[in-house]
Amino acid sequence: MKTTSPFVVAAIAAVIPGLALAQSDNGNARQPVDRGPANADYQPAFPEQARAPKLEATEVAIETFAEGLERPWGIASLPGGGYLVTERPGRLRHISAEGEVHGPISGLPEIDARKQGGLLDVTLSPDFAADRMVYFTYAKPVDGGVATAAARGTLSDDMTALENVEDIFVQGPPSDAPMHYGSRITFDGEGHVFITTGEHFTDKNRQLAQELDNTYGKVVRLNPDGTVPEDNPFVGQEGEDAIWSYGHRNIQGAAIQPSTGDYWTIEHGPAGGDELNRPTPGANYGWPKVSYGIRYDGAPVGIGEPRAEGIEEPVYYWDPVIAPGGMAFYEGDAFEGWAGDLVIASLNPGEVVRLDIDEEGRVVGEEALAGGNGRVRDVEIAEDGSVLFLIDSEVGAILRMSPKG
Repeated sequence: MKTTSPFVVAAIAAVIPGLALAQSDNGNARQPVDRGPANADYQPAFPEQARAPKLEATEVAIETFAEGLERPWGIASLPGGGYLVTERPGRLRHISAEGEVHGPISGLPEIDARKQGGLLDVTLSPDFAADRMVYFTYAKPVDGGVATAAARGTLSDDMTALENVEDIFVQGPPSDAPMHYGSRITFDGEGHVFITTGEHFTDKNRQLAQELDNTYGKVVRLNPDGTVPEDNPFVGQEGEDAIWSYGHRNIQGAAIQPSTGDYWTIEHGPAGGDELNRPTPGANYGWPKVSYGIRYDGAPVGIGEPRAEGIEEPVYYWDPVIAPGGMAFYEGDAFEGWAGDLVIASLNPGEVVRLDIDEEGRVVGEEALAGGNGRVRDVEIAEDGSVLFLIDSEVGAILRMSPKG
């Protein structure tokens, strides 16, 4: 959909019954966020799947919370205040509640920090207060290439070292392409951990996202020690028991919805076709067979269609893309009317995206915030309800977004 003129809206509505832009108080159609022309001519499968109406603008204030970071990638809140932050070149840092950046934490494994690889996401054990366990994902050098890996270790009381570090997951097979690693690591509140992976970008590698004998382009579900839950969808069948869902491109955002306990992800598309999904066990999300985007050279992806039988539809997609990073459901009182909204990092054009999601899980509004500050890699909701977001740069920083005034 390249424009939202009344003629195009009418044409799409003729193809998809019931499609209409939301109406403002004066009766005019609420237009979507303007990010320029679409790459593909595909139409959404249902009205709320793309180009949600633009939400009323939130007036915000932006300030620097911490600086002096290099390519910050992931952030996790510590109980009692402060944060753990990863830097993609291979450093994990403790940042105080006041924004003081401490020296690198020791004890990390060997990390391959070429191209898109490096130290990636970080999260805390649900029982961190008792076990002080930190979980993280990274690009692991292995025989034959590189792999997305997840590991855990115990954080020392003085927050200067990780001890007893061990891998709980290593993607297979090894890749020769240091690209499209994923990767977010998320606890589901039911004793399991989800790990997202990428498909390592190349034509040869991306085909593996549709196959079940590997962990390229997958959501992986494990027990915290790396063992496989018995109720995973492919246990006892041919293929990888760890797989939860497949057919993904490069998932770099994941979060549990507090109101439902559902697991949501967001992944990069090619030219167009960034997807918001709610992965269900055993489901196929289509890559690289179908996509709402096209290849960077303008050629179609896969069969040249956005959907096919047996493939799950995304909850929402973007064309043009937002190049998504991390995301979080908003919990807090600082921003009025935001409760339950999804807050997403955008690398390109570089902003914080807010989605209003209704009780049925449909996207009914979108807002772009904090644009012009750089590539936003991850977001975290602070205890006071403000939004912290990481600027992915060689001179990176953590910025804080609060309601203006």
